[in-house]
Amino acid sequence: MSKIILLDSIRSMQNVWAIFRNCDWAWFDKMILTGHSPTPPRNDISKTALWAEQWIDWEYYKDPFFILSELKNDWYKIYSVELDERSVEYTELFNKNEEKVCLVMWNEINWVNKKILDLSDEIIIIPMRGKKESLNVSVAAWIVMYAV
Repeated sequence: MSKIILLDSIRSMQNVWAIFRNCDWAWFDKMILTGHSPTPPRNDISKTALWAEQWIDWEYYKDPFFILSELKNDWYKIYSVELDERSVEYTELFNKNEEKVCLVMWNEINWVNKKILDLSDEIIIIPMRGKKESLNVSVAAWIVMYAV
């Protein structure tokens, strides 16, 4: 199984570095950073990432649509995590053993781009019990990565 997570314009360095650690813990093969997401090398990464950025494969693309199209052409199933009328609870999807999975996480201010949602095979949500409609992106990534 090949597992990738794509971060689209995640502006918080701490969230990106925390997701590097998530990748190591959840045995994800690669992290793809796009848009305004900060990238290594940076002196402040290792404090949060605990040096995971040194052994987790990562790539950067300014435009997320190019790489998502390439992944789809390579038979990856694209899962965007977003609150949308088409969203399905994440627990309903990962009981299948997908060969190639790409999770897409968003910038918490701007949400997932509509064009990315259109490229997605599935749009998934994490059910919320409280009044807030979203989690911190690194926490949401951890939950969904665990399910994969």
